[in-house]
Amino acid sequence: MLNTMHTDTARDQMVHQQLRAWHVLSQPVLDTFARIPREAFVPPAFRDVAYADTGIPLGGGDHMLAPKIGGRILQAVAPKPTDRVLEIGSGSGFLTACLAAHACSVRSLEIRADLAQQAAANLRTVGARNATVEHRDAYAREALGSGEFEVIVLTGSLPAREARFEERLAPGGRLFVVLGTGTTLHATLAERGADGTLQWSALFETALKPLSGAPVPSSFSF
Repeated sequence: MLNTMHTDTARDQMVHQQLRAWHVLSQPVLDTFARIPREAFVPPAFRDVAYADTGIPLGGGDHMLAPKIGGRILQAVAPKPTDRVLEIGSGSGFLTACLAAHACSVRSLEIRADLAQQAAANLRTVGARNATVEHRDAYAREALGSGEFEVIVLTGSLPAREARFEERLAPGGRLFVVLGTGTTLHATLAERGADGTLQWSALFETALKPLSGAPVPSSFSF
């Protein structure tokens, strides 16, 4: 278990040496990462490195996003107090809690039953009452529902853009998704205009595990 002094120092270092150094400059985002106890979302075996610049293992090949990645995501989608958020891939629930701190509500879908259960428990621990976690495959029929969201965040990568997620984005909404295959992928932001069109912007390069159930690109031989 982290002692209070060590936790405060580690959290401060995360904010200043990881987030700020990686161009996370939004003060509300920095305040959120400084306030929400990341150690409450980390598996017990990794509590001592809760604030390290790394993706902490969650088992089954899944990892928590490194703090700087989560910070860039939150800064990019910039949830407002009236926004409804859809998150695909709850993980430990830490990014879910950060999104919930800014939004009206967060609906998070997690394909792994054990992670969904633990993420929901973690969110209750920190009092994030406006966030719900569902054990659900985002690719299952009707999993996304028919409603629209002002913010959509995918925590796993896709090989290419997918209409199924874009169609759920409300006018003025923001969609964060990492696109591509291989070791270097591109984090992108799609913004829905009033006329319904999507404007895509490149944010940064990263490496992210493919979203569970995402289509596998065809292989061609010549």
